[in-house]
Amino acid sequence: MWIRLSLAAAVLAAVPTLLEAQEKSGPPTAKSPGWFLQEPAHPAKQGSQGRANFASLNKAGVPPCSHSPVCDPAHGGSADRGALARVQWRQTMGYTFSYPFQVSPDDGGSYHSGVPAVGTDSKDNLWVFQRNSAGHPQLFKYNAAHKLVLTVPESVLGHQQKAHGMAVDPFDNIWVADGDGSTVTELNSDGKVMKVIGVKNRRGDWNEAKGQRLLWQPMMMAFSRNGDVFIAEGHANESPNDADSDNPDSNIGAARIIHLDRSGKFINQWFGNSVGQGKFSMAHGVAVDPQNGDVWIGDREQYRLVVYTKDGVFRRTIQMRNLICAIGFDRHGNLWVSSGQDGQLLKLDRDGTVLGAVGNGAGRGPGQAIETTYMAWDKKDNLYTGDTSVARITEWSPPK
Repeated sequence: MWIRLSLAAAVLAAVPTLLEAQEKSGPPTAKSPGWFLQEPAHPAKQGSQGRANFASLNKAGVPPCSHSPVCDPAHGGSADRGALARVQWRQTMGYTFSYPFQVSPDDGGSYHSGVPAVGTDSKDNLWVFQRNSAGHPQLFKYNAAHKLVLTVPESVLGHQQKAHGMAVDPFDNIWVADGDGSTVTELNSDGKVMKVIGVKNRRGDWNEAKGQRLLWQPMMMAFSRNGDVFIAEGHANESPNDADSDNPDSNIGAARIIHLDRSGKFINQWFGNSVGQGKFSMAHGVAVDPQNGDVWIGDREQYRLVVYTKDGVFRRTIQMRNLICAIGFDRHGNLWVSSGQDGQLLKLDRDGTVLGAVGNGAGRGPGQAIETTYMAWDKKDNLYTGDTSVARITEWSPPK
């Protein structure tokens, strides 16, 4: 089983073995390009402060994680990611990078201004979802020539307190997730709001029997070919986990997947809230496999992929070396993940083997990222990603 390493020792409590505790690199294999360790982003002491700073940015008054097992390190709670060495995969696929889009100016890497998500539609328009402060637009549309053609004003979309995931459905509708605002919004290709799922600033459980359709910390959406939507919820120890709370509308506190049909009719939901096979403590990324309709979940803090059928039947868990922040299938059906604060995009086979990597690692330098996020591809197989902490979009182009 693969694990992630600190400079001093292995720190991932969820992984039961320490077979690779002293490894600093891994050689290439017949399928994989090999890996090495990059220095951590900051010492452990700074990491603790960084986490406190993140918590202070929550303007919605959301309390810290409580009650849920995922809050407790004894149940596999997460280590400070900033103190971990970054697992980097050697780049052998020949991709080159550029910065073709001018987005709102960076304000120095604070909570605001970053670009957590991008998405492409059937006409190769690129949609950009940005973390801007109140009073500024957050959703933009660029055409295939990289020209800005539409800005969705805040008066239409409403301010997204924590702009998070965005995805384009099979009918070119745009879906955006507001993590702290507890809503998922569907817009058409002209930027007009069609549907809002959840209630603004009222987080809670989805209880179909009670007619209660609440969300908490929606992260990302994925779609089947017929337009069914799968909403991934749960930010683990960075979000409320209200199990056994006094609020009758919010007492499950579990990461989950909510399955709706194209019209918004409820079909099913299934839960994580733990470690081990068939469980997930976070649903930060989600994607539907075009081959068979399986739902792939990125359990970021546990460094793993968890796979279910579209009906919520558990298939398997795949342990990874990297943070799994986002999952995507390209136009050819290939599986990709973003490694978040490791600053790379990884192409995988369906057993989790890394076949190739794109990205120069963690940082602000050329081809780097503070946190790579949700991905998109155009018809020329160019790969786009934003950066949660930097106001820029990177285009990665395969060799011609």
